[in-house]
Amino acid sequence: MNSLLPALLLALAALALPAHAERADRNQPMNIEADALRYDDLRQTSVFTGRVVLTKGTILIRGARVDVRQDPEGYQYGVVTAAPGERAFFRQKREGVDEYIEGEGEVIEYDGKADRVKFIRRAEMRRYRGATLADETMGSLIVYDNTTEVFTVDGGPSSPTPGGRVRAVLAPREAASAPAPAERPAAPPPASLRPSTTLRGEAR
Repeated sequence: MNSLLPALLLALAALALPAHAERADRNQPMNIEADALRYDDLRQTSVFTGRVVLTKGTILIRGARVDVRQDPEGYQYGVVTAAPGERAFFRQKREGVDEYIEGEGEVIEYDGKADRVKFIRRAEMRRYRGATLADETMGSLIVYDNTTEVFTVDGGPSSPTPGGRVRAVLAPREAASAPAPAERPAAPPPASLRPSTTLRGEAR
């Protein structure tokens, strides 16, 4: 039982959170359910296998296997692998807005030092504003940089789209507003009428 304690302590810091991810997640406990756990104290690695479900604040991860390691500098890296024929799943709220990033792939990789997430093979990434789907991308490989909020999508034979091409649906950030109509010049005031004191130009 004591051998499980280092694994759980390592797992609590397994995910390096991006600058634009929900900051409150950093202080939340990590809850992991799996069929089995293997911990290597020398290599500082933990391997969770069998219907793995991981939650930490707004983070939700599902996969058949989750490998976690920590480098000498303290940065954490994770690899989530799906069961054959399925896809691993990732979801997290963005900081300060009612938006969520979620994605799927046969393999999902986290680079804690670079603040980067990769969705590999049959990759799909979605951005939700509240409950409304805003952006959706599909390809063979999707790389999302949390720091710069830039993502790249590559096509290929493992893309879920026909012909292995990239597909994207990107909603505008703000609705375009119609230009205001040009103002018309003010109409001149109506001419005032005065009774005439002459008849045919002659004085009475």
